[in-house]
Amino acid sequence: MKLDILAIGIHPDDVELSCSGTLAKEISGGRKAGILDLTLGELGTRGNASLRTQEAEKAAKILGVHTRTQLNFKDGFFENNEWHQRKIMEQIRRHQPEIVLCNAVSDRHPDHGRAARLVADACFYSGLIKIETVFAGKKQEAWRPRAVYHYIQDRFIHPDFVIDVTAYMEIKKQSIMAYSSQFYNPGSSEPETAISSKTFLESLDSKMSIWGRAVGADYAEGFTVSRYPGVTSLFDLI
Repeated sequence: MKLDILAIGIHPDDVELSCSGTLAKEISGGRKAGILDLTLGELGTRGNASLRTQEAEKAAKILGVHTRTQLNFKDGFFENNEWHQRKIMEQIRRHQPEIVLCNAVSDRHPDHGRAARLVADACFYSGLIKIETVFAGKKQEAWRPRAVYHYIQDRFIHPDFVIDVTAYMEIKKQSIMAYSSQFYNPGSSEPETAISSKTFLESLDSKMSIWGRAVGADYAEGFTVSRYPGVTSLFDLI
C-alpha cells in the first residue's frame, strides 16, 4: 500500500505519545498513514511483548491508520548496521511514503536517539538504486522519502515546527491509554516506572500546550528537522 506518511518508532507507543495527533489529523484529511514498530518493547518493566502487541493493534484501530507492522528488532540491543537498515528499507520501498516521522534525535531513553539515526540512514540508502532489496519474493524499486521529521519525546527539545492538533487530542489520549500496561493505572500492581505516573501524562499536555500557545492553538505537536524544508511562498509559513 502506498502511504503518504510512515511513522516509525523503536517501541510500541512511541508514535502514540509523540505524533498521534498529527497522524489522526492527516488521516481525517484523506491522507494514508501507517506505523512501523521496530521492536516489541520486550524490555519494558511493565507488561510483555505479547500484551504490548495487542495494545498496539488497539491503538492503531483508534487512530485509523491504514497499516501497522512490527519488525521484531532486539529491544535495547539493535544496531545501526546494514542488516537493520535493510529491514527498514524494505518497508520504506514497500509503502513508498512521502514523509517519514521517527524518534527524537536525543532523549532520556538511549534507544530513541539511536533509532533516529538508524531510520534517517535507512531513508537515505533506500533511495540508492544500487542497493537491492527483495520483499515478498519481488525485487523492490528504490524510494527515498521527500522528508524525514523527528518527533519530540521525553526531553523538552525546541521544535523547528509544530502542528496544531487541538481537535485531535481526545483521539491521541485514547490511543495512548490503549497501552493500559504502560501508563497511569491506579489499580495496577506492576512496578512504578518513569512513564506510569499521572504526572507523566500531565507533562505531555503541558508541552503540547506550550507549543500550541505559540501558534494560537490549545495544543500542538513538535518536530525537528535535519534538512530545512523548502516552501514556495512566504504564505506557506502562516
